[in-house]
Amino acid sequence: MTPAARLQTAIELLDDVIGAARTKGAPADRLLAEWFRSHRFAGSKDRRAIRELVYRAIRACGPVPASGRAAALRLAEDDPVLGQLFDGSQYGPSPVGEDERPAEGGVAPEWLVERLRASDIAGEEGQALLGRAPLDLRVNSLKADRDSIAWAFEVMPLATRHGVRVAAGTQVEQSAAFREGLIEIQDGGSQLACEAVNAAPGETIIDLCAGAGGKTLALAAAMANKGRLIAADTDRSRLSRLAPRAERAGALISETLLLDPRREMEALAALEEQADAVLIDAPCSGTGTWRRNPEARWRLDENQLSRYVETQRYLLDLAVRLVRPGGRMVYVTCSLLDEEGADQIDAFLTRHQGWDAELLSLPAGRARKRGWRLSPFHDETDGFFIARLGKR
Repeated sequence: MTPAARLQTAIELLDDVIGAARTKGAPADRLLAEWFRSHRFAGSKDRRAIRELVYRAIRACGPVPASGRAAALRLAEDDPVLGQLFDGSQYGPSPVGEDERPAEGGVAPEWLVERLRASDIAGEEGQALLGRAPLDLRVNSLKADRDSIAWAFEVMPLATRHGVRVAAGTQVEQSAAFREGLIEIQDGGSQLACEAVNAAPGETIIDLCAGAGGKTLALAAAMANKGRLIAADTDRSRLSRLAPRAERAGALISETLLLDPRREMEALAALEEQADAVLIDAPCSGTGTWRRNPEARWRLDENQLSRYVETQRYLLDLAVRLVRPGGRMVYVTCSLLDEEGADQIDAFLTRHQGWDAELLSLPAGRARKRGWRLSPFHDETDGFFIARLGKR
């Protein structure tokens, strides 16, 4: 493919991404994968170039662009070489018309920029949300430690107990260490969120929003497979992925519970006031993960954010019933918005007088009111809010 043909293909794919963002359709990575499967003539260099153009354009636009062409024109404003490809050549984009305008730049739609600013995320902190995410791994302490693995690629230790960072694009899943369950792909911030649980062998711990089990596996390792670990979620598809992952990791999960939304206690009744710790990895806006999913900021609207906030409140109130006296709850969101983090904890402590926010001091991040915040700009992790609450 010529450079102009690659650009035109990226423009057409951007149209699909924009349409899907407006209708809450398939994510960008799936749309690209489907296009590559159905267009075998595109070689590996073509695919890499097209993918790069699509994601560069997504990152360059703040609000949802009017079209893929407007998004590409936005990108061309800072890339004269790209601008020259709007030349009307065969399979390439047509010349730029006098009345055509590029899409608007920025970090996000204006309403969301205001919410971030109110949470002290602006300037360089805001721009860092649109960078490239690193590739972090967690060494599975059930089977290995950082020094015992014969690494097939260069690694850099993280501040986490068992974390390393590798070069972006490293074929981790093709390595013997991954196949043998010695390592898991997990962002350093996510690893720190698990460390905040302080899981210990012999405890009863509930992962209330386990999903596919990334944090559950980290908890099993911290518990040394001793104790009772329950993975619960309302999503059958995601929860079904945990068993094969646990088998590869050698992790013992005592129970997996499929919960009925708003009727969770029917499945959790036997665990009432039994848990030493409950981890709530709550559904959220995902503002801390935009480096991995930059089009996510086009999908979020104020009504959806309000629904996330309500769900988080509900889960916090639900977990109260599961923690034993003297136990603890760890609340985590991959969001940098205070309304999903620090403000949620303030409101929780107002509603529940028998609880206290416990002091956190992790090796990365900084205090945010009565919790802890990690950010891409300061910590080179995904953005997280973490709070640990103790039941008197």
